[in-house]
Amino acid sequence: MLDHLIKGATVVDGTGAPAYPADLGIRDGRIAVVADPGTVAEPARTSEDAQGLVLAPGFVDPHTHYDAQLFWDPYATPSMHHGVTTVVGGNCGFTLAPLNPRRAEDADYTRRMMSKVEGMSLVALEQGAPWNWHTFGDYLDALEGRTAVNAGFMVGHCALRRHVMGADAIGGRPTPGQLQDMLDLFHESMDAGAWGLSTTQSSSHSDGDGAPVASRHAGPDELLALSRAVADHEGTQIEAIVAGCLDQFSDAEIDLFVAMSAAAGRPLNWNVLTIDAAVPERVPRQLLAGERARKEGGRIVALTMPILTPMNMSLGTFCALNLIPGWGDILGLPVAERIARLRDPAVREEMLRRADSKEAGVFRRLARFDRYVIGDTYSAANEGLSGRVVRDIAAERGLDPFHCLVEICAADDLRTVLWPMPTDNDPDSWELRRQTWEHEDVLLGGSDAGAHLDRMCGAPYTTRFLGDCLRGRRLVGLERAVRMLTDAPARLFGLRDRGRIAEGYHADLVLFDPERIDAGPATLVHDLPGDSPRLDSRALGVVSVRVNGVQTLRDDELTGAVPGKVLRSGRDTETVSTR
Repeated sequence: MLDHLIKGATVVDGTGAPAYPADLGIRDGRIAVVADPGTVAEPARTSEDAQGLVLAPGFVDPHTHYDAQLFWDPYATPSMHHGVTTVVGGNCGFTLAPLNPRRAEDADYTRRMMSKVEGMSLVALEQGAPWNWHTFGDYLDALEGRTAVNAGFMVGHCALRRHVMGADAIGGRPTPGQLQDMLDLFHESMDAGAWGLSTTQSSSHSDGDGAPVASRHAGPDELLALSRAVADHEGTQIEAIVAGCLDQFSDAEIDLFVAMSAAAGRPLNWNVLTIDAAVPERVPRQLLAGERARKEGGRIVALTMPILTPMNMSLGTFCALNLIPGWGDILGLPVAERIARLRDPAVREEMLRRADSKEAGVFRRLARFDRYVIGDTYSAANEGLSGRVVRDIAAERGLDPFHCLVEICAADDLRTVLWPMPTDNDPDSWELRRQTWEHEDVLLGGSDAGAHLDRMCGAPYTTRFLGDCLRGRRLVGLERAVRMLTDAPARLFGLRDRGRIAEGYHADLVLFDPERIDAGPATLVHDLPGDSPRLDSRALGVVSVRVNGVQTLRDDELTGAVPGKVLRSGRDTETVSTR
């Protein structure tokens, strides 16, 4: 007997093949039958009529930071609301394990690092996770049986370094003995199910003390030794970040990526490829890494988002503005001193010069202060400004836009929320995106879901992209769009029997209304441990989500079921050839 029968759905199976009507039966967590409507003879315990609805494989998000959130939110919200059934965590070199049992302070260091570098609430990290693990296997075991989504995790280079080197992980290089200990720990983590190595060399990544995170102090020899270790384990990968990911790779960064992928004999993915017609040379430069890798026996894949994800800014708390060269020194001062410096015309002039310089890279996009929209305000002086564009307010006040913005923020003691309008929302940029998505070394993703919680909400990219494909710009047809969200990431990570609708595959499924599928606006809610805030977005048109055959969401309401699996390398993933 079938556990459930979905009747008359329009099946988009994830392969890119044309959609077709079918009945789909589920038994024991897998797809038992896919047949013409009305031809399934086997009885089912429950059934539903899906006429007029699209049935697709559950979406796979290749770049999240749900490592901590899954402990207090097993549903990985809002991703599950948007049809995501499998998440990849442990990215950018940052994981919660392993933790050295001989140093209790390492857990506190890790929490403060995650709070700073990934914008997670420190209170939520302290109160919402048990922190009762030491090995990477302990961490995976702590999640086993308590999630509604399937989740796989890379092991972070920073955690490996901290475990072996302690405080010397910041600023130091390992001795030969320490490097061997790191490799042993890494092998142990992959034996337990880690998906491979994640690491960062990006200048944007600093720890809770403001120092470059541990992996930034690693030399090429260390990175290549870890990459070679990846090759010893079935179904593993590399995920890596360097400074050039934000704008354009240097020759040395391309050489490093190529050498790492070739040493591992595994794909290396990086995040995130920014596509902007105003910088036409960026895409070919970034994709050169993949071309070079193929010649050396490797594969390098760029993640890119198919939607524009707004990220708010603030002069009062750490954000991307701090990463503009020279700005961190000003924005790191105490509030009163910061306001005084920002009100100095010479200081503002120099900040603007640095923000518009070539060294600012991709952060130059943030320097269009006339295009900022005022968000939440906190003083009577700013009453009525929320939702207004700075250029209009500046014109009324006879100020230049940055001066105007500073005065607005100063009135709120720098608490004002600022929303920069995107500079790459033009037709040429969207056409360049469409062309870039066709490249074999490009994969959709990079939501950062679970991170930067009060600044951005990237999780809805799946439903918003589908809505745009069906009723908006229509840059990609439905079948191809679904494949880009399902089978493509599943194949990159070597997921066994996931990412497609086919008999014998795991029944990770999303049922949606093609006339309504979309994402609602991001709104600030206070539902994290400690009443901490985050941005949330509900989906439109998602009728049902199933994970391993069990319904986890119906009509945007969570069912309470937690059928997700911790996906472990080798058992749940297979090796993906780079040739």
